[in-house]
Amino acid sequence: MATGHTDPQRRERIITATLDLIAEEGIAGVSHRKIAARAGVPLGSMTYHFSGIEELFREAFTRFADHIVAVFDAHLASPTDRDQAREAVTDLVHVLSEGSRRDLVLTQELYTLAARQPPYRQLTQEWMRRSRIHLEKHFDPDTARQLDALIEGLTLHRALSPEPHDRALTREAITRITTTGEPNQ
Repeated sequence: MATGHTDPQRRERIITATLDLIAEEGIAGVSHRKIAARAGVPLGSMTYHFSGIEELFREAFTRFADHIVAVFDAHLASPTDRDQAREAVTDLVHVLSEGSRRDLVLTQELYTLAARQPPYRQLTQEWMRRSRIHLEKHFDPDTARQLDALIEGLTLHRALSPEPHDRALTREAITRITTTGEPNQ
């Protein structure tokens, strides 16, 4: 196997393996040894690329947050008016709630860490700030903040429900939040 110097994908494999294991076993079940085995790298390369498991967890969750922000961007970059933006947010809720269980679990693991540890709280605050930037392209800052929370809640409720609510309910909730205080058009 190539050394850390000649294997440019090694660091990325370690991060991906970390996220996969957190999604499967929870953060408490993850160790350097398990990550190295999953990534197919020597255990020693873990300390070559990361000073410790906490640095690795923060890097992995930062990468995960970047992924979710990219999903927001993909949905919210093209709408040209409020109605299209509402439809895009509706799509976003349904894509997130019907998508990867891995993403859902990783989001909840990150939130649990953020509730206990300030560095992860900072990471989630930055993630929320970046998500709201996309929403603020279409809605005022207060509405974007409310909508961001609604997206998270609707996504979680849809993902965990044995009978998820339909698209019409999602759209109605988004419309209610985004028309409050809106001038008559």
